Amino acid sequence: MSRHSETVINVINPNMTVTMTELIAKAAQASASPTTRIVGRTARFGAASIEGHYDEAIAAVGMLREIEAGNAEGCHAHVIACFGDPGLLAARELSAVPVLGIAEAAMHAASFVATHFSVVTTLSRTKVIAEHLVRNYGMEQHCRKVRAVDVAVLDLDKPEANVRGTLLGECQAALREDGIGAIVLGCAGMADLAHDLSTELGIPVIDGVAAAVRFAEALVGLRLKTSKHGDLAFPLPKMRTTL
Repeated sequence: MSRHSETVINVINPNMTVTMTELIAKAAQASASPTTRIVGRTARFGAASIEGHYDEAIAAVGMLREIEAGNAEGCHAHVIACFGDPGLLAARELSAVPVLGIAEAAMHAASFVATHFSVVTTLSRTKVIAEHLVRNYGMEQHCRKVRAVDVAVLDLDKPEANVRGTLLGECQAALREDGIGAIVLGCAGMADLAHDLSTELGIPVIDGVAAAVRFAEALVGLRLKTSKHGDLAFPLPKMRTTL
């Protein structure tokens, strides 16, 4: 790839809500370099929103189809735009180019700019998913707490939900009580709120969509690809059902 050629990043919304894909793709493009083009995709199989283990399990299949589509089109990297990072390792098996989950990207970004951070996510029932990721990504020494605002994913864009005000209040509580220097937003549907919240709070507030896009650009620039030695080798050929 030449130094000034276009980088194409496949940004996948693993849920089936097109309006959320549009918000995510807009935020991704706004954070990307001028020579990066974002391809926003919506899963065609799964759930309208992802708010539990069952949702994640069925959404992963639809997301993997969009990984395959991006590979066929020659995308240079993939971003899974759901904070549960559903199917992340399976997606890496399918792809030679880098695949990033927004939770992993956001947590690493937070650890670069603060000693400790807290996660603020949507529903309380999803906190355990983020807590598992904190453990799996080796972030237990950095993440002080996972908090929730108890707003459903599909209500994030509804004015009556007052998401910005509720989120600001929870972030302020985290700043007072958790001994942190940064906040990680625990939903791709919050991507458009990070900058304003950071300004209001005076600390880094990290949106995983933006972080993943920028890290993906860096990996592409470094000409790094997904290792195909060991567990991330391409899936073994065998009979499988298809959607």
